[in-house]
Amino acid sequence: MDAVSANVFRCLHRVTYAECTLGNHIYYARYLDLLEAARGEFFRQLGLSLLQLQDQDTVFPVVECRLRYKSPARYDDALSIEVWPTLAEGARLNFGQRILKEKDVLVLEAETFHVCTSVNEKPKRLPADLIAKLQQYLTTDGHE
Repeated sequence: MDAVSANVFRCLHRVTYAECTLGNHIYYARYLDLLEAARGEFFRQLGLSLLQLQDQDTVFPVVECRLRYKSPARYDDALSIEVWPTLAEGARLNFGQRILKEKDVLVLEAETFHVCTSVNEKPKRLPADLIAKLQQYLTTDGHE
């Protein structure tokens, strides 16, 4: 992933003891939980919680993800988790994400690929109101 533009949502997370291994770094699979939580906060700030969307028979299961681990995050680190949509088209919704710690040290780069479905797993088009809300984030200046 290239440099991130100003059209990025950021949320903060303090690393908990439960997220860490005996070696005092976040267990590799826990990063998926952090990314999911940040995407949930991203939807909230759009004015659409994931539960509201689910109640409207719309969910976004992950169909693929890519993570690149750059440096460890440890217990009590303050993390900034960045989220931005990279594609919102048809039934596809993709995100780029980064996790940073102290003074912009890159911890992780990630991409998640989602498909919009009904609760019964039938693919469907993204809701028009969601696409409209995502437009402010969808750019071509450095996002993959």
